[in-house]
This record gives sequence, structure tokens and C-alpha cells, in this order.
Amino acid sequence: MTKRVVVIGGSGHIGTFLVPRLVRAGHEVVSVSRGQRAPYVDDPAWADVRRVAVDRDAEDAAGTFGRTVLDLRPDVVVDLVCFTPDSARALVDALRGQVAQLLHCGSIWRWGRSLRLPIVEGAGSPPPDEYGTGKAEIAELLMAETAAGGLSTVSVHPGHIVGPGWEPINPLGNLDPAVWQRIAAGETLQVPGSGAELMHHVHADDVAQLFDLAMAQPEAASGHEFHAVAPTALTVRGYAEIAAGWFGRTAALEPVSWEAFRETTTPAYADASFGHLDRSQCMSIEKARAALGYAPRYQPEEAVLESLRWLLEHGRLEVSRPLTV
Repeated sequence: MTKRVVVIGGSGHIGTFLVPRLVRAGHEVVSVSRGQRAPYVDDPAWADVRRVAVDRDAEDAAGTFGRTVLDLRPDVVVDLVCFTPDSARALVDALRGQVAQLLHCGSIWRWGRSLRLPIVEGAGSPPPDEYGTGKAEIAELLMAETAAGGLSTVSVHPGHIVGPGWEPINPLGNLDPAVWQRIAAGETLQVPGSGAELMHHVHADDVAQLFDLAMAQPEAASGHEFHAVAPTALTVRGYAEIAAGWFGRTAALEPVSWEAFRETTTPAYADASFGHLDRSQCMSIEKARAALGYAPRYQPEEAVLESLRWLLEHGRLEVSRPLTV
């Protein structure tokens, strides 16, 4: 059945793949974003998309964002850029009784340190940081809203998103371009911790796939949260070894303490590394697979390689040795 779908954050990384999927499925799509930035990947389907510029932060502050979304006459709303419980609550209050479904983009960081692997929905530890706490509170309020008989909601929690146009979280768990430069040059990479810590990436199109499936099967998805990740996760050392092979190198890894690691990089990169590696997450996709038929196309290293190739081809990353794959 054709639906009118409003995608908030439609020109971002997930929206780049989700919006064309929805158009090809026959839906009428409105993409809402702060500006008129082009999507990361060209697709002829965008010619059939209505694009609307809205400053969400300003409208949230004024209390008008929910009305702005309703004025677009949606049957379904997909919210890809909500980061605070207050923002989520205001949108839910505006949409309740007015639309059929709200799909929210959360994060696997709504969970904290891994205690049992893989982590299944509803069984993770509490998040240790403000970002994760906010995402956890949003997921809980959405599930409570639906359980109480209100708006039908779904929370999709992506892993570390990668794909063309996007910088991938590297083997040290941060976005420092020097890490790729050292790997390509065959230089020693100082690794905090044991090297067995896990990261769980996902291609943006696989995240889009799960949103598409949840929208197409509202009865199965309503009131639930689902992990959107690749079929497998990577350890730090495994990721580094695979990445070195892309440049015809062998990974040279030197385990160091966190204190020593922090002396080699900026506070921001060190904090990012700690946030990823201390969590050491591997997420289950069995719930999404069983309930909705989720079948991610990309293994994590395939998704990262696609990102890396795009960065190199577009001059966004410089290394001393070309890819050999």
C-alpha cells in the first residue's frame, strides 16, 4: 500500500539509501533536512522526492517542529536525527493519533559494556555516557508509548555506520586519519588494551533495509527495538590485520596501556577510542532476522572498504600506498 512518508534527516547517510528504497517501493516521500545538501550517493529516485528545509533545533526550541511535520501530511514518519528525550517526546505528542507509525533511529550505544555476547535487545548494560543515556531514554519512552496504546513506534539501533561519503571508525575506534596512514605505510600501530576488543560496523544501506522492513510490517515491528548491524563484528587486531592486507601490508601492532595511548593522540581521539573499545560490543540481529526478515548484505570489512575507497578516490584521505584490492 502506498504511503506518504516523511523522512527527517533524509539527506544524511541512512537517508541517502532509505529514501530511494521508499520511492522504488512506490511511496510518496518527503525529505526534511536542515539544508539542501545533496545525498552521499546519486540516485535517479531523488527526482521524485519533495525536499523541505527545516531547522529542527530552532523549531524544537520554539515548540513548533511537530506541527511542521504534521503539516506535511505524513502517514509514516521516519526520524533519523533525534538525540534528546525532550525532542522525541515533543514529536510523539504531536503525532499521536495523527499518523500510523513513527520509526526512530537510535544507536547500539544505548547499551554500555558488553557482559554477554552477542548483546540482545533488552539485555544490555546501562550506557556510561550522555549520548548513550539519551538514546536509551528515547527507546524506553517510545516502547512505553506504544505499550500504553498510543502511537505505534519502532526503534532501530545501528552499529558504527559506514558507506560511501562517510569516515569509518578505524581499528583503534576513532576517526584519526593518521591511523590509516600508519597502516598503509606498514608502521607500528600502538593498540590500547588487549586487541581482542570488539566493534560492530554496519553499511548504511543495511540500516536502510531494516527501516524499510519495519515500515512494511508494522504489526510485527510495533513497540519493538531492533539492532541494525553487520552479520559479524571485528576485533581490534582482526580489523587491523584485514585493513593492512588492503594495502599489501602485514599489521604491526604494539599493545600499550591506556595511559600510554593517551600520550600519543589528542584527548578527543583517545576518548572516542575508549568509548568504542571499553564497550567492546557485538550485537545480535536474530530478533530482526526472525521478526522482519532482516538480511544484511555487507560484512563489516566490506562496508569499511567501500568507505575507505570512496575517501581515497575523492581526496578526503591521503596515504603513502594505494589499495591493492
